[in-house]
Amino acid sequence: MLIFDAHLDISMNAVEWNRDLTKSLKEVRDREAGKTDYLDRGKGVLTLDEMRKGEIGICVGTQIGRYVAPDKNLPGWHSPEIAWSITQAQLAWYRVMEAQGQMVQIRNRDQLNSHVDLWQSTEDKSNLPIGYILSLEGADSMVTIDFVEKAYEYGLRAIGPAHYGPGRYAPGTGSRGGLETGCKELLEEMERLGIVLDCTHLTDQSFWEALEIYSGPVWASHQNCRAIVDHQRQFSDEQLKALIDRDAVIGMAFDAWMMYPGGWQRGVTMPYTAGVSIETIVDHVDHICQLAGNTDHVGIGSDLDGGYGREQCPYDMETIADLQSLVGILGSRGYSEADVEKIMHGNWIRRLNEIWSD
Repeated sequence: MLIFDAHLDISMNAVEWNRDLTKSLKEVRDREAGKTDYLDRGKGVLTLDEMRKGEIGICVGTQIGRYVAPDKNLPGWHSPEIAWSITQAQLAWYRVMEAQGQMVQIRNRDQLNSHVDLWQSTEDKSNLPIGYILSLEGADSMVTIDFVEKAYEYGLRAIGPAHYGPGRYAPGTGSRGGLETGCKELLEEMERLGIVLDCTHLTDQSFWEALEIYSGPVWASHQNCRAIVDHQRQFSDEQLKALIDRDAVIGMAFDAWMMYPGGWQRGVTMPYTAGVSIETIVDHVDHICQLAGNTDHVGIGSDLDGGYGREQCPYDMETIADLQSLVGILGSRGYSEADVEKIMHGNWIRRLNEIWSD
């Protein structure tokens, strides 16, 4: 079954992790053997070939470039201008992938539906291009508001104002407080251009402030349920209901700590001993469906290889292709074939068809 994954940091893996995602997963892992600069070295699950094997034919692919102030101890870049430059390097990688026929950018409804038709009508997926819709995770790299339209012109279609820690426009995971000066103008420009607001990573206060200002389309690309995993990174039932009321889709993230209700300790808790399997995510799927009263508002936003690898994936996930096993798992949990199709791809495709006027 076709899978639409609404959050993959593909270009970050290529440009910052220096991974050649056109190679086999074994080749990528072997080349990283013995490296210790990142905790997930040699443990990645994502390559373009593995995406094809798992029929993940379309995704929301990110750009990401965090600015870090001198007094903050976070990884990131020392000026918004440098952060912008990093996002442009990531864009250049996407462009090379397009030139090689590995990927294709999707900017509008016609391109979306043509790409979906291609994937659903072609039996051999091994040489098909992977479609991507461009999103920006954290708005720090928008040097001024004028940069938003520049980015829209090259295909940016969604922005999450926050990421981890303090941000230039909004505080994110691990922070507190409301929107920063300038975020109102950012949101107004996004709405003018038709750029989706990705609410993922927003603090509680900034979440509500953003929804009050911004009346355009919203979603949460990779966000699980606080009722199950009690942490600020997840959304409360009240927040999830607000998104459902705005006809948002919420993408289920497969970062094991976001799935595990027992209190994860990075580098200590292990997926197998914690019992975190792919099926664990269905608890979050069920919760959102119960809140909504239907299956129209939940999808996949795996965030696989988003700064972690197999050490923090469900224990039965060897590669991203294993997302395909969710089809059978959902069926065994009582979801109809039509509902499984909605969760695996249909809800994201429907919502984009509603958002994009052409």
